[in-house]
Amino acid sequence: QAEIAINEADIVVFIVDGKEGLTANDLIIRDILRRSKKKVIVAINKMDAQAAEDNIYEFYELGFDTYIPISSIHNIGFVDLMDTVTNDFNEKEEKQDDRLRFSIIGRPNVGKSSLMNALLNEERVVVSDIAGTTRDSIDTVLTYDKNEYILIDTAGLRKKGKIFESVEKYSLLRSMRAIDRSDVCLLVINAEEGIIEHDKHIAGYALEAGKAIVIVVNKWDTIETDKDATMKKWKTDIKNNFQFMPYAKVCFLSAKTRKRISTLMPLVLESYENATKEIKTNILNDIIMEAFMETPPPSYKGKKLKIYFTHQSGTKPPRFDISVNSKGLIHFSYERYLENKIRQNIDFSGTPIILNFKNKGEE
Repeated sequence: QAEIAINEADIVVFIVDGKEGLTANDLIIRDILRRSKKKVIVAINKMDAQAAEDNIYEFYELGFDTYIPISSIHNIGFVDLMDTVTNDFNEKEEKQDDRLRFSIIGRPNVGKSSLMNALLNEERVVVSDIAGTTRDSIDTVLTYDKNEYILIDTAGLRKKGKIFESVEKYSLLRSMRAIDRSDVCLLVINAEEGIIEHDKHIAGYALEAGKAIVIVVNKWDTIETDKDATMKKWKTDIKNNFQFMPYAKVCFLSAKTRKRISTLMPLVLESYENATKEIKTNILNDIIMEAFMETPPPSYKGKKLKIYFTHQSGTKPPRFDISVNSKGLIHFSYERYLENKIRQNIDFSGTPIILNFKNKGEE
């Protein structure tokens, strides 16, 4: 893991323990860094301790050019460190990155890092049986069918009541940010454990963010009984437990053995395509007016709903503005009916859609 990081870095910050002094492991790391031919800055930590003052000159034996004393606990020396790190950086214009981004989300220890490694076909993320190994979100470029995509691995999302360490709170925030930055979310569920309530909570985060979603049932290799019957039962369980997102695509695979891994990316791409789909206004109006004529909504206090015009106002997720005489007459059940009618006529599987009702003349 460290060697991969060194190879991809422009500058390496080599942290040593000023209190402990120079060790044999420091010399081993020095040799690795020398072979890499990268620029190295040695950060001597724990310089708040008297012992560190006495040991500081030992580290010059490492043979690097730049040494900066710091103290992580007391936040000393970080301005000098970051000034030195960024001193030779050239300003680059921010280019718009149109590559599809998808994140891997789910509870700790459901196999998110293993899934990322299986997709990349290399060991890029530390994989462990200990829940909560991944503390941060990690962006990686994935090439699939000659196209590049950004894959975001995230720390496992724990229930808020179980976040004791500040680092776990930070992991949750990074996971939420990863969802926001994604176009598609892969919700990983453990086939050994089945669906639990927290899986639904995590799916809710993606839904609130308006993201396309694929439900990935991982560890499928552990299912030893009739796989077809088990898969059918799983689909029923998913339908019952995720009633708030019946549009979600479902994939069954094993990240560990890479069985059925090839079935995942087509579902990701289909979900993204549907999330970015644009529908002609005349087609939309035909669907909505036909649905309205087929099943008019009941009147409320003598008032009847009238629908005037529908048009698409955005994508990711698809948003539709529907002009009416009074949006107060829209019941959630009728909104759901109109959404179902749209989905029956147009393939929006894998993505939520938003219906935005506006009074006539309202911006």
